[in-house]
Amino acid sequence: MAKTIAVANQKGGVGKTTTSVNLAAGIALQGKQVLLVDMDPQGNATSGLGLDPRSLQNNIYNCLINKDNIDEVLKKTEIGDLYVLPSNPDLAGAEIELVNMDERERRLWHVLRTIEDRFDYVFLDCPPALGILTVNALCAARSVLIPVQCEYYAMEGLTRLIDSIERVRHSLNPELTIEGIVLTMYDVRNTLARQVSDQVRAHFTDKVYQTTIPRNVTLAEAPSYGRPVLLYNMASTGAQSYLSLAKEFLGHGEKSPG
Repeated sequence: MAKTIAVANQKGGVGKTTTSVNLAAGIALQGKQVLLVDMDPQGNATSGLGLDPRSLQNNIYNCLINKDNIDEVLKKTEIGDLYVLPSNPDLAGAEIELVNMDERERRLWHVLRTIEDRFDYVFLDCPPALGILTVNALCAARSVLIPVQCEYYAMEGLTRLIDSIERVRHSLNPELTIEGIVLTMYDVRNTLARQVSDQVRAHFTDKVYQTTIPRNVTLAEAPSYGRPVLLYNMASTGAQSYLSLAKEFLGHGEKSPG
């Protein structure tokens, strides 16, 4: 049965989609069967894996709203063991349409339940807001991975997000836990970045991954070529960081019970 992880942060621009795409790719390259679900109407994870969101006839919207067969939507990527449930701007309509539907918070859970035995890991790339799409992801997930940019107000935003996760855990998904915190856009030369890193590590201790993701031009370039950075330029600092994160992530999973 797949382990399902929501990659979430209410703040935009923290490297959430970059982390979703490249961590999923890194784990798939370790021989695991991985599914990335793009829950953001912007479709950046979809395009970052080489698909054109505008050309898609079916996407995750069709599964959530029309209950389309997931196999009609599932797409294989350039990495053999990595699949994607793509998104496009149609998904924005789901925010409105889901409101009056039965079990609106658990529609994604029902979708993923049909394929959970086919994957080792399922990553859910969430939009940067705690709307119904993110709530669906948090209800479907077993844990939450939180990318945090090393900048001013990082702790304040992180605290608010964890409060939101706790509310979902108490009301909708009692099994939801914090998978870990990934420090992104880290610049060792920047005093503030070092201070934020120290502060987050002091407060959340073993929940923070040792691997940090640096500011890196290659990470910014790779999506425009529709490729994970691990395929675009494996030798780059950004690619090596995500490969290290993937190995650390898998190491954590092997140590945890079940």
